Amino acid sequence: MQRAALLDAARSLLSEGGTEALTFPALAERTGLARSSVYEYFRSRAAVVEELCEVDFPVWAADVSAAMERAGTAEAKVEAYVRQQLELVGDRRHRAVVAISASELDAGAREKIRAAHGGLVAMIVEALGRWGTSSPASRRCWCRGSWTRR
Repeated sequence: MQRAALLDAARSLLSEGGTEALTFPALAERTGLARSSVYEYFRSRAAVVEELCEVDFPVWAADVSAAMERAGTAEAKVEAYVRQQLELVGDRRHRAVVAISASELDAGAREKIRAAHGGLVAMIVEALGRWGTSSPASRRCWCRGSWTRR
């Protein structure tokens, strides 16, 4: 429960103030833990961020996948993907990870983020392929409420 509280506090701090706001003293204050207790759970800010990605990316991917599965046609799946991604952009979990994406992450954490994004990209590439597009760079765009040719 403490680890989950620390991750929730980290999301809030990153969302509110970016990477500068994510400090162990701030995490301790938000969770009511002693500063030394935070170090029992995480060795560094990068470790906090890495765990946030491990916890949150699968949730995002599941949300996107579920939205796409509910859609009937390939076109509707693409639309569901876009709508779900736009919804996630407003989510503080997403804002938190974006806030730290340019920070001091080690190579392992960056690779985990790249791999997670790769899974999301694979979903849209598959849907576009079923729609008849051989490349993710579709020649169609969403414009004024309908799909149109560029």
